[in-house]
Amino acid sequence: MRTRQHTPTRAFIKRHAVLIFYAVVLALGLGPTLIVIGPGAFLGTANLVGTDAEVDSAADLDPSMLVAVMAGNPVFALLAIMMIALAYGRAGLGDLRSRLLRWRVGVRWYAVALLTAPVLWIAIQGALSLTSDAFIPGIITADQKASLLVTGLVVGLVAAVFEEIAWTGFATHELRKRHGPWATGLTVGLLWCVLHLSLFAGADSGAVPRVLSVAAVFSWMLAYRLLMVWVYGHTQSVLLAIVMHLPISVMGFVLASPTMAGIADLIFNLAFGATLWALVAAVAKTERRRLSRPNLHQVTATGT
Repeated sequence: MRTRQHTPTRAFIKRHAVLIFYAVVLALGLGPTLIVIGPGAFLGTANLVGTDAEVDSAADLDPSMLVAVMAGNPVFALLAIMMIALAYGRAGLGDLRSRLLRWRVGVRWYAVALLTAPVLWIAIQGALSLTSDAFIPGIITADQKASLLVTGLVVGLVAAVFEEIAWTGFATHELRKRHGPWATGLTVGLLWCVLHLSLFAGADSGAVPRVLSVAAVFSWMLAYRLLMVWVYGHTQSVLLAIVMHLPISVMGFVLASPTMAGIADLIFNLAFGATLWALVAAVAKTERRRLSRPNLHQVTATGT
C-alpha cells in the first residue's frame, strides 16, 4: 500500500524532473546574486562583489565571488542526485554511478574530449598573439606561474566534476530520452550560459558593450555544450564529460590574461566561437550521413 501511495508522486517527479531541476537551479543560482547585487549584476551596470575593475578572465575574479561560484556546483550536483533518487530510486542512483565510472569508451573519444578545446584555443590565441601582445597567454606573463596553474586545476576539477554530474549525469541524460542531441544540447547549454551570466556581466569597460562581449563568450559555450552532448550520446559516460569540461575551466585561468580585454577579448571569443560552430556543423553533417546510410544487414535481408 505504501508503494502505491508514493507511485503518483514519483510518476509526477519523473515526468517533470528536468523542469523541477531547472526551476530550483535558477532560483539557487540567480536568486542570491539578485538579492545581494541586484539586476545590475546581469545587465552590466554593476560590478561583481568585491571587484572594482572589469573581469576579463576567471583569474580576475574576487576570491569571495570565486568561492561562492564554486560552492554552487556541489549544490547543483546534490540536487541532481536527489532528483534521480526521487524519480528512479536505487536503480537510478546505480545507473548514475555506472555512467560516472564508465571509462571504456575508446581512445578516439578521449582524444575528442581532451584535445578539442585545448588545440583550438591554443591555436587561435597563438595566431592572434602574433598580431598583438594583448593575446599573450597569462601563464607566460604571470609572476606566480605555479600558483596560477594549481588554482586553475583545482577550480577546473571542482567545476568539471560537480557541474557534469548535474548537466550531463542528470539533465542531458533525461532530455535525451525525449529529444535529439541538438535540441538537448541547446536546452542544457542555454541554462548553463545563464548560470554563468554573473561571471561575465561585470561593469562595462566602455571599449565593447558588455552585452556584446557576453554574447561572444556564450556563443562558444553553447557550441561546446552541443559537442559535449554529442560525445555523451556516443559514450554514455559522465566521466568523459568531466574530462571534456576540465580543459575549458583550466584554460580560463591559465591562458586568459588581464591584457586580453575589450576588443582583444571580443576578437578571441568570436574566433573561438566561430571555430566551434564550424566543428558543430561538420559533426551534424557527418551524423546525418551516418544515419542516412542504409543498414547493410537490412539491405542483405531484403535482397534475399
